[in-house]
Amino acid sequence: MVKALADRLAEAFAEYLHQQARADWGYGADERLSSDDLVAEKYRGIRPAFGYPACPDHTLKAPLFTLLHAQHAGVSLTEHFAMMPAASVSGLYFANSDARYFTVGRIGHDQLADYAKRKGVTAEEAERWLTPNLAYDPTPVGRC
Repeated sequence: MVKALADRLAEAFAEYLHQQARADWGYGADERLSSDDLVAEKYRGIRPAFGYPACPDHTLKAPLFTLLHAQHAGVSLTEHFAMMPAASVSGLYFANSDARYFTVGRIGHDQLADYAKRKGVTAEEAERWLTPNLAYDPTPVGRC
């Protein structure tokens, strides 16, 4: 019960910070949203996070945590990029009224190769982290 409550409080605080950012940055200063409106995401801007459908690569948490000095807040990453303590959240705020949540489609060989090259990792490493999002079987038999 304590873990579930901690998870909910972490998410609630992230939403609160998003509300504050919208007000402080001016793109949501005039918002008058009910709790139902917030749940339905009727606000402007988005708060995507690494590991979710719009940003499926968990490894991008590492540079984010470095940039934010997350260790000073007592948050760290496991070798699989899970956040510790477990009741932690991270994400990005996009202050644009046209920003919408989206899902990355299935990733093909060519897209994976391009992504790996731009990220500076091998295709095999990129496949390891993006396996659920691949449009092909990444096992050696499934490779072209």
